Amino acid sequence: MKKPETVKSLEELGRTQLSKSFFMREFLYSEISQIEGISNIPDNPDLAIAAGKKLCENVLEPIQDALGRISVRSAYRSCEVNQKGNEKGFNCAENEKNYAGHIWDRRDGEYMGATACVIVTSFLPYYDRTKNWTALAWWIHDHIQAYANMTFFPKYAAFNITWHESPNYPKYIYSYAENPHTGKSSGYLTKKDMSDFSSLHQQFYQEFIQQL
Repeated sequence: MKKPETVKSLEELGRTQLSKSFFMREFLYSEISQIEGISNIPDNPDLAIAAGKKLCENVLEPIQDALGRISVRSAYRSCEVNQKGNEKGFNCAENEKNYAGHIWDRRDGEYMGATACVIVTSFLPYYDRTKNWTALAWWIHDHIQAYANMTFFPKYAAFNITWHESPNYPKYIYSYAENPHTGKSSGYLTKKDMSDFSSLHQQFYQEFIQQL
């Protein structure tokens, strides 16, 4: 597929079904694109679609099947949109660091990948009451083996979640929200060299799951 240059061709891209529940269109919205007047359209739609399908089929669909509706907060960014976001301090990493991340249509070396920032709406009542984002993080860690990494934010316990093709991609959970168990304002919840990475963590999410 060529880069869309007409309304009709962009509609066709947006109608591409990435998985049973998700279509490409909902991953293309960007506030940076809207305000700055920069189109958020993939240069390589086929690569963006391939990476997006893997993210949706292997990560987002299993979460939604188990926990209910996922709301997409931010996902695909064109290089131009991401660069503008980085230049203006809109929480966008440099383009090269976002290849196979938010920039779905650029490979990270030889590997493809995709990132979306999402909200699990069924988690909001529990999070509003407890501020315990770790319950959701540990549930995903225990049940969704295909995720590459997650980064949590304080508002609505929204989080970036990545699928990445490389078997050696660093797997971790990071957060900018305060950890209610340790009081730390940010940092790693777990990563491969930490002792709790390979264990199970039912005690942290049992209360949340019982309320579904």
